[in-house]
Amino acid sequence: MIRTRFAPSPNGPLHLGHAYAAIVAHDLARARGGECLLRIEDIDGTRSRAELVPEIMADLAWLGLAWDGAPVFQSRRLAAYAEAGERLKALGLLYPCQCTRAEIAAAARETGPDGPVYPGTCRSRPADPRGAAWRLDMAKAVALAGPLEWRDERAGLQRAAPERFGDVVLLRKEAPASYHLAATLDDAADGITLVTRGADLFAATDVHRLLQVLLGLPVPVWHHHALLVEPDGRKLAKRRGSPALADRRLAGEDGTALARALREGRFPAGISLGQGLHGEA
Repeated sequence: MIRTRFAPSPNGPLHLGHAYAAIVAHDLARARGGECLLRIEDIDGTRSRAELVPEIMADLAWLGLAWDGAPVFQSRRLAAYAEAGERLKALGLLYPCQCTRAEIAAAARETGPDGPVYPGTCRSRPADPRGAAWRLDMAKAVALAGPLEWRDERAGLQRAAPERFGDVVLLRKEAPASYHLAATLDDAADGITLVTRGADLFAATDVHRLLQVLLGLPVPVWHHHALLVEPDGRKLAKRRGSPALADRRLAGEDGTALARALREGRFPAGISLGQGLHGEA
């Protein structure tokens, strides 16, 4: 049976981009007689705000979306993240890093999908593990895992190249786990068979596929959809103050009508569906 999930972070109000992502996850599951879960990704340090969770739930109900089972919270899975980290340390694949973002940006010699590629400064030198981030030794991990492939419903079979990311952080200084590690473990724990998310995370799937091999996790299929974008082509984002669903809901707008419009490709003025994979809209 197909199982999808929508996984918002309670660090700001939901906007139309979230609504579109939730509808994709929900509708793909319903169309195939499957289940769609709701996961709250609430481990982003002080940015995660518990008071936003009821607002998220109200926004989704207003859109006419229903979820299977009770919401799952990342904050209740910290032990699982720590255990996975210890397994990777035991394999000799993680090392502590005390470098700041400014130091990394200054020393980086290339740019990857996530920005400046970490130059490996702490890989071969002693580092105090207290308060450190723990990075994946990518070269060792790739050699151990061997060639990797994964399948996207829209783009087909992909050959993974996680080495483009360099030595990514898996255990963060300010949070129990990075997005890469937490999302990969959560999707396995929740039995997700179809991972739906925006095309901006397409490349990140290479890292997640690597982690699945290293940790012996099941492999889902992915579905990366196009993004809603502003007139300048940038995707909608909380940090830029994209209009909140809650504002529309509290103003009395019809949420189910809005959801229907998004399904039909009718977006509010100034917002469009950005290019998807291989030129798909």
